[in-house]
Amino acid sequence: MKKLVLAIAFIGIGGFAMAQQTTTPQDKEARRAEMHQKMEQKHQKHLEQMQKDLNLNDAQVAQIKSLHETRKAEMKADFEKNKVARQAKMEDMKSKRSQMDADMKKILTPDQYDKWQADRKAKMEQRKVAMKDRKMMKKPMNTAAPEAK
Repeated sequence: MKKLVLAIAFIGIGGFAMAQQTTTPQDKEARRAEMHQKMEQKHQKHLEQMQKDLNLNDAQVAQIKSLHETRKAEMKADFEKNKVARQAKMEDMKSKRSQMDADMKKILTPDQYDKWQADRKAKMEQRKVAMKDRKMMKKPMNTAAPEAK
């Protein structure tokens, strides 16, 4: 009985492992384009809803659309401007981490250093899992699109 349960478990795990797909750059581009299209549709629906709720005329809708586009361009420019600073900060953190590694290697014995590295790697994995779980908890339970009225 135990062997049967183990065999079924291994088959199930194997099936899940085989089902994992690797993403290619084309897949990422397609997903990005799809997401961009959905965001545009959502933005358009939002504008239509604002027009209906606030009883806006066409000129007001055009002005609001222009305002949103301007704001979007500003945000993108700010993001690009801060990108260099973020990269510099990441490089600084990497150099500090490598310096700490070198210092720890001098202080610890080889066995202690290996154990310290393994513990650090395990803690990093735990943080990744915790962050992933936190993201999953924030997602709405019902991801289906609302029905049109």
